[in-house]
Amino acid sequence: MRVCVIGAGLSGLAVGHALKERGIPFVCLERAPDVGGIWREPGAGERGPGYRTLHLNTAKQLTGYADFPMPESYPLYPRHDQVAAYLRSFAEWAGLLGHVEPRTEVVSVLRDPDGMWTVVSRGADGEQTSRRFEQVVVASGHHTDPALPDPLPAGADSFAGTILHSLDYRDGADFSGRRVVVVGLGASAVDIAADLSRHAEQTLLSVRRGLHIVPKQLFGMSVDEIAEAPWWNEMSFAQRRKWVEQALLVARGRLSDYGLPEPDHPVFSSATTLSDEILSRIRHGAVTPRPAIASFDGDRVVFTDGSSETADAVVYCTGFRMTFPFLPAGCPVAADGSVELYRRVVPADRPGLYFVGLVRPVGAITRLVEAQAEWVARLVDGAAALPAAEEMREEVGSYLTGIVQRYGRTEGASIQVDVGPYLAEFRESLPV
Repeated sequence: MRVCVIGAGLSGLAVGHALKERGIPFVCLERAPDVGGIWREPGAGERGPGYRTLHLNTAKQLTGYADFPMPESYPLYPRHDQVAAYLRSFAEWAGLLGHVEPRTEVVSVLRDPDGMWTVVSRGADGEQTSRRFEQVVVASGHHTDPALPDPLPAGADSFAGTILHSLDYRDGADFSGRRVVVVGLGASAVDIAADLSRHAEQTLLSVRRGLHIVPKQLFGMSVDEIAEAPWWNEMSFAQRRKWVEQALLVARGRLSDYGLPEPDHPVFSSATTLSDEILSRIRHGAVTPRPAIASFDGDRVVFTDGSSETADAVVYCTGFRMTFPFLPAGCPVAADGSVELYRRVVPADRPGLYFVGLVRPVGAITRLVEAQAEWVARLVDGAAALPAAEEMREEVGSYLTGIVQRYGRTEGASIQVDVGPYLAEFRESLPV
């Protein structure tokens, strides 16, 4: 077999489609029982980030594959189960299911002296299988290793309530009548806080650092449609920043008016949080913002302003570590936390290894993933070629320097991309 694809979510299926279109033999190894990635609702006893109220934050027409649009009957922002059903229907339409091996966990990926890659996987029966491939494409995402504060605040070990990560959160109804603290201000934090507020006796949102909260739509347009609009991409970076800052003042005013900390950075200097709901839930008194957690004391959570509240549960929505335990240490995440990939796809010193979907755009990811997948397929069959390793390392260094200047040295910043300019990089190397 020529190519091993790891993961059968949105990215892995895009890779499979691109490879199949070019007649390249491949197998896709998927740890879960079915395709769909994070959009599958986890089964009993299965961990996963697919909580029941999860919806797309990006418009369906840009999140669906170019050759296989989402159904017209879907809402603009479909539910997770609708996205999962769509991804499975795409896999059926594209003829990919016969290439997918479900319930197959990748244990290790190692490059052999002859340049081939040995992939060891474990099936549902616990038996390990070793196979060799010419190329390996990692499309498994980075939502499997939960990041909790290390160490947790003092007193966590003796906290009388429950402490969990968003990875283990399923449904707000599970917390009916309970007092819950949600930690964070990212997408999962605001989603989960809004969900909990309809079931819990009290929902507190503990926020350490302010982030820019952006409505899913501005002036009647989905923000990812704006990110791909010609008029948007014709503006300079400074003009785009000013436009968004003014639009946010009109749409929602200042975050401090909601009891949230103002961001200590301008728009586009850190990840933004898309939400139409959290500010409304705060204004309705259903969610109460609080500062960071300082410590735990019995059944109470103590905040950095000295106040405290009784709590039955604390849900940490503090993201995920970018770990790939089946790969050699330092690939692709360096010791400082930076992802070092040429064009955010290729590790310069490991020929035949590629990463697809390891980017974080402001807007829909699908067009980016499709461009990456098509480029990788062309590299595999020789229709495209990589530059010398030194040239790739120079591009990575230049890119990361720009990231530090714009975002600072924050974990995860190295996978931030701007949709228009990033797609332009691939259009230059793809056929017209």
